[in-house]
Amino acid sequence: MTVTIVGSQLGDEGKGGVVDLYGDAADVVARYQGGDNAGHTVVHDGETYKLSLVPSGAVRGKVGVLGNGCVINPRTLFDEISTLQEKGLNPDVRVAERAHVIMPFHRVLDGIEEDVKSESDQEVGTTGRGIGPTYEDKAGRRGVRIGDLLDPDVLRERLEYVVPQKRALVEEVYDIAVEELDDPDAFDVDALFEEFREFGQRLADEDMTVNASAFLTDAMADGETVMFEGAQGTIIDIDHGNYPYVTSSNPTAGGAAVGTGLDPGTIADGEIIGIVKAYLSRVGSGPLPTELGGVVGDTPGYDEQGDGENEELATYIREEGGEYGTVTGRPRRVGWLDMPMLRHSARVNGFTGLAVNHVDVLAGLDEVKVGHSYELDGEEIFTMPATTEEWQRCEATFRTFDGWPEVDWEAVADEGYEAIPENARTYLEYVAEELDAPIYAVGVGPGREETVVVENPYE
Repeated sequence: MTVTIVGSQLGDEGKGGVVDLYGDAADVVARYQGGDNAGHTVVHDGETYKLSLVPSGAVRGKVGVLGNGCVINPRTLFDEISTLQEKGLNPDVRVAERAHVIMPFHRVLDGIEEDVKSESDQEVGTTGRGIGPTYEDKAGRRGVRIGDLLDPDVLRERLEYVVPQKRALVEEVYDIAVEELDDPDAFDVDALFEEFREFGQRLADEDMTVNASAFLTDAMADGETVMFEGAQGTIIDIDHGNYPYVTSSNPTAGGAAVGTGLDPGTIADGEIIGIVKAYLSRVGSGPLPTELGGVVGDTPGYDEQGDGENEELATYIREEGGEYGTVTGRPRRVGWLDMPMLRHSARVNGFTGLAVNHVDVLAGLDEVKVGHSYELDGEEIFTMPATTEEWQRCEATFRTFDGWPEVDWEAVADEGYEAIPENARTYLEYVAEELDAPIYAVGVGPGREETVVVENPYE
């Protein structure tokens, strides 16, 4: 069977922890989209592992697969594997030959393009990891794939085709001399060929490359269970998110089929668990109707919103929840839970269950609010509008819940769901009813042992 882990909001919902929680029953954990812009934090035996590319199941010794829907930076991949090995782990990572490669020129162009957009206040707030430019080349049929690294002749051919185009883009469109860049070798065919040919040799020597579709199908035919790990969240999905403030791939459940080569029925026949943070956070620009306080450079109209009446509360939640990007270290914007957003996510993904994290962060507040609906042009609506411009005009209509006390959350995790404070359970049950999906788990702390497990999707 399969279990698909999907972020229901804007990323940073705690997907890595849920993969770790349920991962013991899985034999294979597969990433199906994104690249090293994903920040997954797993806490195990007091050790914190910050993963950006290696699937989170590595902490439990599971086989990890980076599917064809991913974009792979080999530098990051091997650095991350080495870091895990230094911590005593032995990650077994397989990489789809159809996955595309993030080249150094992608990262350089990512930074240049974001700088240009910032001049007209159109920046998206990317991580600068080259994700978008790599997906652009994939769609433009000029990308370099993992399989190309295995054949020096093909690799050379691909580079000789694409690198002159990238050099011309820098010099003729952006009017920047390549020699003046911090990394001029990013646009040098010979330098790129030598480095990435060596990556290909290492991938081959360590038997890391696979046909992801066949590999996963064979694993399931042998009775193995597969968990799909989404990166980012539904609301930054390239198709279903708040465009253009989105990532360049499909974090939604449908992406698990496209990004691994398994048929849609296989995904639909399994469990699809929506990961919900008990409040809202995001890194980057774009609308956020329930936002409590601003972040310089990310919040539109920060000058008007910053240091407002909710800034103290926003800062408190940010500090209590450690709301800083795993990859970037940037402070996240925070807000109350947004139910129209979650209704949209539930419809798009077909959640069979929910894992709600960070309930402990809200403990001690006198009241907790939820954006229950929006008002748009005088009309009450209950889901996100299709365009970002309309979403920007939405005003959240709030529902207020009584707060819950600070308790011994580790003891709560040991005792089970009924030990969660009553007001917090009322809050959770409201979310489950609105999304028509049961609560499978409640995160009450960062560690695996600080999770209330209500349902095991493998049983």
